[in-house]
Amino acid sequence: QLQLVESGGGLVQPGGSLRLSCVASGFTLAYYSIGWFRQAPGKEREGVLCINISGGWINYADSVKGRFTISRDNAKNTAYLQMNSLKPEDTADYYCAVRRQVCSRRLNDYDHWGQGTQVTVSS
Repeated sequence: QLQLVESGGGLVQPGGSLRLSCVASGFTLAYYSIGWFRQAPGKEREGVLCINISGGWINYADSVKGRFTISRDNAKNTAYLQMNSLKPEDTADYYCAVRRQVCSRRLNDYDHWGQGTQVTVSS
């Protein structure tokens, strides 16, 4: 059964860091582009970062430039979202999703989604 499971969320103070993980099971993550998305309370889900099969990545959210990075470890069937210098406005549920084609910012382009992990940035 194909599954994506996010973890690593939690409560962090402003300026802190978190690393989110997205573990894939039931399929080989190396053949997929992986996107990280987030949805803040009362807002639409938005793209954050995406990493292609080749390892190239795309930033979809100007607000995270220079603070967030995306990576993948195909040997572990896992993708990561490293979040540094966190701000209260980064508070959201974070989701990973995969698609066989190149990265896309469109949610409907993704074939499979995880259940999300909650990130709260607050003092």
